[in-house]
Amino acid sequence: MTISTKMDLKIRPYADADQAQVVALWQRCELSRPWNDPLKDIARKQAVRPEWFLVGELDGQVIASVMFGYDGHRGWMNYLAVAPEHQASGHAHALIAHGEALLLATGCPKLSLQVRSSNARVIAFYESLGYRQDEVISLGKRLIPDQ
Repeated sequence: MTISTKMDLKIRPYADADQAQVVALWQRCELSRPWNDPLKDIARKQAVRPEWFLVGELDGQVIASVMFGYDGHRGWMNYLAVAPEHQASGHAHALIAHGEALLLATGCPKLSLQVRSSNARVIAFYESLGYRQDEVISLGKRLIPDQ
């Protein structure tokens, strides 16, 4: 499904042709890290609910992205990015609202996300949308080295 927002942002599922623009967007928004290969992350998402990997397109250019997932217990949001020159325009909020609706339609009771603790601006943005810090510690373990 493709939708358009009042700001002319077209929200639609990711397509293979979007790859270069999405990777460049993640790099501009400083979401990429040496230990996370964006091409592998995209390929993994394409294998599981690919329709929940959304992009926001404005004037034919991908200016935003987000990945949603649901494990049957909690929903997850990853790789939310909006091109710096388009931030504070409501585009991130539109993408999140679209994803929340997808998750609600599946019966998902809660959406979780992770933000680097040093990113106060982004934390404040999520808090403005009703997200609150859970009293948990995020742990991780690489099951496949270097991936």
